[in-house]
Order: sequence, then C-alpha cells, then structure tokens
Amino acid sequence: MVPYGMPKVVSFDLDDTLWPCDDVIGRAEQALYNWLASHFPAITGTYSLDDMRRIRLDTAERRPELAIDLTGLRLMTLRAHAREFGYPEGLAEAGVEVFLAERHRVVLYPDVEPILTALRQRIPLVALTNGNACVERAGLDDYFELALTAADVGAAKPDPALFHAACSRLGVRSGDLLHVGDDPLRDVHAARSLGAGAIWINRDGSDWPEGLRRANREMADLTGLAYLLADASA
Repeated sequence: MVPYGMPKVVSFDLDDTLWPCDDVIGRAEQALYNWLASHFPAITGTYSLDDMRRIRLDTAERRPELAIDLTGLRLMTLRAHAREFGYPEGLAEAGVEVFLAERHRVVLYPDVEPILTALRQRIPLVALTNGNACVERAGLDDYFELALTAADVGAAKPDPALFHAACSRLGVRSGDLLHVGDDPLRDVHAARSLGAGAIWINRDGSDWPEGLRRANREMADLTGLAYLLADASA
C-alpha cells in the first residue's frame, strides 16, 4: 500500500471528496420542497424545510436501521407526511425521484475529472459512500469498476463492511487497497484500521482530530495522487 508500494485498487469516498456535498443536498432538498409546495401544499403549509429535516433526523434516531439507507428514510418520512394530510402515499416515490434527480446534478471539484481519467487507465477505481449518490446517475460510472453504498452492505463507514465488500468483490486483500476520502474517522481511520492505505483530502485546511490514526498522506486536493502513484509504480 502507499507509501510502501503500488496499490492494486484505489477507492474513493464521494460527497465532499469529489464534489461539495452541502451544496448539492441543499439544492435537492429545496427542489423537493418546491415540488411539494406546488402539488401537495398542505405539507409545506405546515412544515418548513428545517422542520422536515428535523423529522427525518428524529425518525433516524428511532429507526437506526434507516440511518444507513437515506433514500429509504426519506421515503418513510414522506409517506408519513402524505398520510397526515390525506394525500396518496405514492407521492413519496415521486418526491424522492425529484430529490434524486437534483441530488445527482453534482459539480465536481476542478481536480477530480483529470485525475480520475488518468488513474482509471492504470488501476481499478472503486466508489465507497455512506450516502445515496449513484455514480451512474451522476455520469461518473465510466471511471469506476465498482460502486457500493452503505445501504448495499448494511453498514456505514467507519464500520469495515464497505471496505471488506469491495476487497472481496475485486479479489484483493485490504492491504492492497488505497482509500481516498475527506473524513478523518469514516475514511482515513477506518481504512488504516484494516491495514489499508489512506489519503486524507483536506480541502479546507482542517486540523487533524486527536486520537485517530493518521493518513499515510494529506493532500489539499486529488492532484498529488497521480504523482504519488507514479512514484510508487516506478
């Protein structure tokens, strides 16, 4: 693994690693809220956007199994809103599709596409996310050999299930994997704890949290990844 040699697989987190998460989720939630206001106004007449977020968080606390299935969580809460106001529960599926359509209009960080383009020609790339982003819907599936979400494996990072599933499907050991992500705990510490390599993408210059296993390398963006892997393969 980096920095000791060339990895056999490189995995990437998605939200806040390849694109800004808050921006895209904010737009998607607003698109859904506007759609509800147009078609089911009793819901938005009673609940603000912040109210609906709070209800989802409260539901996730009561139903922890849904905390790893964000689409399922949104479906459940929209169905509850529909029942409350006498609307057909089928609005939930249509509403989630409105949300997901906007959720996948991602704006990549400028460094992402050139690096993914260069790396995919040399090594298998994998997407591992706790969220509900779909690389195919985001137009990024050509870059990735495999994409897995927390809902696919029944557990979210820092649980090792996503890493284990990726390694198993690609026939590699965890020590052959290099993971790239923005979250010190869910990405870096989790990968290092399995014996995988980890690169911390620290775009905003944050300090490293105390008590966590540090990354093999810290980078401000993905640009340095191509040079690092080139050195490892030399």
